[in-house]
Amino acid sequence: MRLDHYLVRLLPEQSRSALDRLIRSGHIRVNSSQVKPGCKLRHEDRIAVALPAPTGAERLQPQPVPFDILFEDEHLAVISKPPGVVAHPAAGHADGTLVNGLLHRYSELALSDSDRPGLVHRLDKDTSGIMLVARTETAQRLLAAAFKERQIRKTYHALLLRSPAADKGRIDTAIGRHPINRQKMTVRQDGRSAVTNWQVLERFANSCCWAEIVIETGRTHQIRVHLASINTPVLGDTLYGGRSRTLQAERQLLHASELAFVHPITKKSCCFTAPLHADMAATLALLREQHRLA
Repeated sequence: MRLDHYLVRLLPEQSRSALDRLIRSGHIRVNSSQVKPGCKLRHEDRIAVALPAPTGAERLQPQPVPFDILFEDEHLAVISKPPGVVAHPAAGHADGTLVNGLLHRYSELALSDSDRPGLVHRLDKDTSGIMLVARTETAQRLLAAAFKERQIRKTYHALLLRSPAADKGRIDTAIGRHPINRQKMTVRQDGRSAVTNWQVLERFANSCCWAEIVIETGRTHQIRVHLASINTPVLGDTLYGGRSRTLQAERQLLHASELAFVHPITKKSCCFTAPLHADMAATLALLREQHRLA
């Protein structure tokens, strides 16, 4: 029997790809020699397995974290993330993240070598809405490639503190880390290219507006930075100038509302939408009731 086939039976808690990597890296040896995964075993061969310290998903704890499931099959899931949930563990957020919740829901992700199992893109902590989750290594690889090639269409909706003069526009300016405030991003010539398309859907008497945004790239804080750069920050976004004196908003009122993509395995065209979170829906209803233009 081949070494890799034998180890899959002997160590069922390890994925085949993980075992292959351990063999190729010398963590698994036959008769003290480094071999290839296809090495043919013989009677009385001695196999030594030295499992390295836990990495990736092995270090993460499954935890019940709230999110809505819009669709799932054996390859992927489409979910809606509530505001206030961090996408993955980072400094200051060791647990209670979306990744911890995904591990709780999808136990197979615990076999992933990634420290962000299932994630192929992310949303800011206080941005709500739709996200795509990979449940297998194949889906992870294909979806990551689709995002890189800009084959996945992402549509957002936002309440903006100030209405732009035009009804629609396109922002094509590079974004990079702010030189002083490292928590912020900013428009800068030496940054990474970023493109945001916006359209005003509804204007209100207090200068706020309801807008639809489609992004062609996925940079950190992209929508928030781009809209602030044209003096129309997202309502409630205190980091980028969206604080309102008259409207209470506990977070930036930005929602990832729609995701359109080709299923990486079935090749079917898919399009899913996520309803607005309650706080954002309530603010929009208030604007329509109290600040509707005549």
